[in-house]
Parts: sequence; C-alpha cells; structure tokens
Amino acid sequence: MAELINVKNVFKSYWRDSFEIPVLNDITFNVEEGEFLALMGPSGSGKTTLLNLIAGIDKPTKGSLTINGTDIASLSESALAKWRANNIGFVFQFYNLLPVLTAYENVELPLLLTKLSKAERKQHVETALNIVGLGDRMKHYPKQLSGGQEQRVAIARAIVTDPLILVADEPTGDLDKNSATEIMTLLERLNMEYKKTIVMVTHDPRAAEKAHLVRHLEKGDLV
Repeated sequence: MAELINVKNVFKSYWRDSFEIPVLNDITFNVEEGEFLALMGPSGSGKTTLLNLIAGIDKPTKGSLTINGTDIASLSESALAKWRANNIGFVFQFYNLLPVLTAYENVELPLLLTKLSKAERKQHVETALNIVGLGDRMKHYPKQLSGGQEQRVAIARAIVTDPLILVADEPTGDLDKNSATEIMTLLERLNMEYKKTIVMVTHDPRAAEKAHLVRHLEKGDLV
C-alpha cells in the first residue's frame, strides 16, 4: 500500500505567557493508505494534539507533516481550511450535532460548502445514512435518537464528502458498552469494506483492538 501520512520530526509547543509548554517531542511515523491506526496514552500525553495536526486543525511548531504528497504544515490558514474540507472527516466524542436540524440536515451540512446540486447532495446524504444503518431515521432530530445513533449520524456526516482520512477523537468515550461496540464495528467496516484510512484516539483497549496498528504516546514521546 502507498504511504498516505508522513509525520517527520514533528514538535509542538504552546506558550502560556512567557513559558513554553512542550507537547510533542520529535514525532516520526508513517501511515499507509487504508490503514486503521489507534493512538493511545494517558491524558496529557499529546494524543489529541497529534490528531489535530494530522487533521490540519493545528500546525506543528517544527517538522513536516505530509499527507498524500501535500506538506500541510506549510499551507496558509485559508489553504489549510480548504484542504481540510476536501480531505478530512471528523468524528468527535460528543457528536457535535445541531439539535435544531434533522439527521438528514446534519449530514448535509458539509455538502453545503460544495458545488453539488440539491439532487446530488440528497444522493450523498442518503447513501451515507444508509451506510451507517440510519436510512429510516433521516427525519429524526438528535433528541429523538440514542447516543449510539447520534454518533452514527456524526459518522455519516464525516463520510458524506468521501474524505481521504477519517479522524476520530474518543469516538466511544460517551457511549455505553453495547453502543461502543456498534460504533467500533461500523468504523471497522468503513475501513475494511470502504477502504477508509482511519486515525483514532482512544483510551479504550477494546476499541483499539479494532485497529490494525496501535501507537502509544507518553509525555509527548512516541513509545
């Protein structure tokens, strides 16, 4: 498989007043196309920071981060925003659905930024909701859905643009055991059946078992 993500000698620090707080120290690794990677480690180890760098939400202090041939660390903020919209699907712990919109409307949101016609958007949304098993819940509002169903809507929203990479930050962290198992089975299916490259942060060893590869962070170091 071709190399998709190349993280090379990446450092990340934040500043608080005049104090520099190092978060990531000289991180280097690759992710191949179609891989399912889990990032694990204690709170404060830098997992989410690393995920945000891969997703183009943040930039490294030093080092290169190349995704599918593009060094995203060197992009301007506007170019990075456009790159994110075209290449990254986000799955968060707390779903981030808009309560005033139906499942269909929540999933359609990323497509409103594209040039797709209304009919094309409808086809994409219905396909995404059918993939996650919620084709019969399109008109339901978030409050009418269970936590597991809300997360499935969030995953449909993440895949509706057919992104290059799915990034998932503790996707089962707010779910009961059965719902968590369903979500991980869905992510595994998206990886195996639809060849989606997935990078996931998790504290849950059972969730990490679905990944092909597990990497551990300790105090900003890859161990």
